Amino acid sequence: MISLSKEQFNELKKANKVFPVAFEAHADELTPIVMFYNLEGKNRCLLESALATKESGRYSFMAENPYLQVTGYGSNISIIKEDGTRVERKGDLLDTVKELLNIQYSTEDLNLPFSGGAIGYVGYDMIRQYEKLPDNNKDEINVPDAYLLFYKKVICYDHYSHKLYIIYNVLNEDEQQYEDIVKILEETYEKIRIRKEIKPFEKKECLGRVRSNLSQEEYCDLVNRAKAYIKRGDIFQVVLSQRFSIDTDEKSFEVYRRLRTENPSPYLFYIEFEDFEVVGSSPEKLVSVKDKIVTTNPIAGTRPRGKNKEEDALLAEELLRDEKERAEHVMLVDLGRNDVGRISDFGTVNVDSFMEVELYSQVMHLVSKVSGRLKEGLTSYDALKACLPAGTVSGAPKIRAMEIIDELENVRRGIYAGALGYFSYDGNMDFCIAIRTIVFKNKIAYIQAGAGIVHDSDPVKEYRETINKAKALRLVI
Repeated sequence: MISLSKEQFNELKKANKVFPVAFEAHADELTPIVMFYNLEGKNRCLLESALATKESGRYSFMAENPYLQVTGYGSNISIIKEDGTRVERKGDLLDTVKELLNIQYSTEDLNLPFSGGAIGYVGYDMIRQYEKLPDNNKDEINVPDAYLLFYKKVICYDHYSHKLYIIYNVLNEDEQQYEDIVKILEETYEKIRIRKEIKPFEKKECLGRVRSNLSQEEYCDLVNRAKAYIKRGDIFQVVLSQRFSIDTDEKSFEVYRRLRTENPSPYLFYIEFEDFEVVGSSPEKLVSVKDKIVTTNPIAGTRPRGKNKEEDALLAEELLRDEKERAEHVMLVDLGRNDVGRISDFGTVNVDSFMEVELYSQVMHLVSKVSGRLKEGLTSYDALKACLPAGTVSGAPKIRAMEIIDELENVRRGIYAGALGYFSYDGNMDFCIAIRTIVFKNKIAYIQAGAGIVHDSDPVKEYRETINKAKALRLVI
């Protein structure tokens, strides 16, 4: 079924609006993986969630062949068009994205969270565009500080209703007629339904190939140096990370298939950039905006999973009783309230849920939810700027913690601890924190994990926490 008639299409074209034309079909025989294998274009991406309920994690989105790519190295911005031509400029990358998506958009009652726009990441190091911070560490991976892909055609699978939507957004400069768009949608539907033989993935275990940029002794020394800053009163908490690298010939999408099975999370993603891929299963929302409501989900407090439900229950009870973990969590909820409060109407900031235990494949976490109503005149881009990076991956107070991170860590963080997600044509957005994330480049897989350091942290326990957090990723490569 096509969402618009030819007459409706022509009326919207005359109105000079950007608008979607959608093909809808029942597709309970298809899966996102089957459909994705049939996409053969450039810069493919797949966004999913393990929470297949009516309220959250309901949709999988996939796309290919972006019509624009925007990259940022500091204030140096490149806009790359579909034909390969480039426009170089200086400035704020998020302002550039805002400008490119500043359109009159007619949603035509699709009622989908994402029907087209920009997908990608804004890395941790982009914060230097908004705060004066040192930049003394080497760039080991050498990927852009931020990279966003703009898609006009998006495929959406609804796990709740088992419906498939193929959406084509008609831009102002597009010359296609109604029949051309319908043909594109129908051809896409036929292509993604092809029954290819997909081999079951083999369960892998990575043994003896993992390198870290820090030894246990070196990491523990950094913890003690951080505790000295805490004792002196500079900060209350700081997150210190280590980076693992693994030589691998594995295909990144096969790793994604294993990861989504072995470590299901609220945010699952696979994105192909020009010369690297990003794969991840993040448990934590950085910030989302939907109909002017800003939401963030602080996560702080960790235990490894037990061997059975009884052990899980005991560990969860222990976690909830742990004064250090509780104090750290309260601090980061306050930081989240502060971030949301900067961009929300007075009196609208609320803690919707507080310190609930959530279970993941290798660990369990304490999780809260903070929301507010976006101030008049502010946008999704302002919300991302206000919340980047999350306090759960930097510390408190945030600016001083980031200065100490730059001093103690020996490499630029890059994508790690930044944000990954989408800006939609309709002004909504959803970005997770780029943790539990693998960057594949030049046959090396990079994984980074951190632990929150407070005044009574045990250095060895914090080191082990980083190992546990990275474990689910190491085991699928």
